[in-house]
Amino acid sequence: MLVFKKLLGGLLMPLPLFGLLAFIALFFAFKGSKSALFLSSLSVLILLLLSTPFVTNLILKNNESPSLAFNSLKHPKIDKIVVLGCDINPNPSLSANNQLGNCALTRLVEGVKLAKHYPNAQLIVSGAGHENITNSELMYKTAITLGVNKNRLAQNASATDTAEEAKLLAPKLVDYNVALVTSVLHMPRAKDLFNAQGVEVITAATDYHNFAALPWHKQFIPNAHALFVVTQYSHEIIGNAWISIRRWIDPEAL
Repeated sequence: MLVFKKLLGGLLMPLPLFGLLAFIALFFAFKGSKSALFLSSLSVLILLLLSTPFVTNLILKNNESPSLAFNSLKHPKIDKIVVLGCDINPNPSLSANNQLGNCALTRLVEGVKLAKHYPNAQLIVSGAGHENITNSELMYKTAITLGVNKNRLAQNASATDTAEEAKLLAPKLVDYNVALVTSVLHMPRAKDLFNAQGVEVITAATDYHNFAALPWHKQFIPNAHALFVVTQYSHEIIGNAWISIRRWIDPEAL
């Protein structure tokens, strides 16, 4: 009975509920046109499937390698710790940490943890922003409140994407032992871009997922978080394709 209640409750959440309603509505709306019915129904069905933890786990299970996480036992010395920017929610009435999105905050926590493990390393926080508030500024202020001495901190506030972060930071990182902190799905692309600038980075990935750990009755109920993670993965596919195109046009571009 408890499982049935949770299953029913999950199906009544916005994404599965309105997705199913849209599927039913499309069936009746296009029943006179087989091609329109097929395409619209297929689109909604794919969206719903991509939103299920079961399908999301199938997509991610070979793309979130544990080897990308940082292992301090393998690295006795780190000179620079670079935390790449992510989502922010600018609101001057809130503290800096409350303006960092979950992704940015998770990355920063990893960076601060490494900074405390390597007390002589410099912590570099990166990322532009909007509304006159930058990701790097919010990370900078939050890192100080978490106990990092401001003399160990540096900002890279003008980079609007990973390619710019790599290009702008490279002169400060070459010939140093550099730990690169970013989300695990983003790490391969970020590492590639830094390597292309002559910076050999040590990966310190964050934002791992394990949808397989959910109870079976939640595996097949669409939810917004699963779809969000699939969207992140899709973003990386497009980002890698764009890099390939840029390099095909100009090998020195990125």
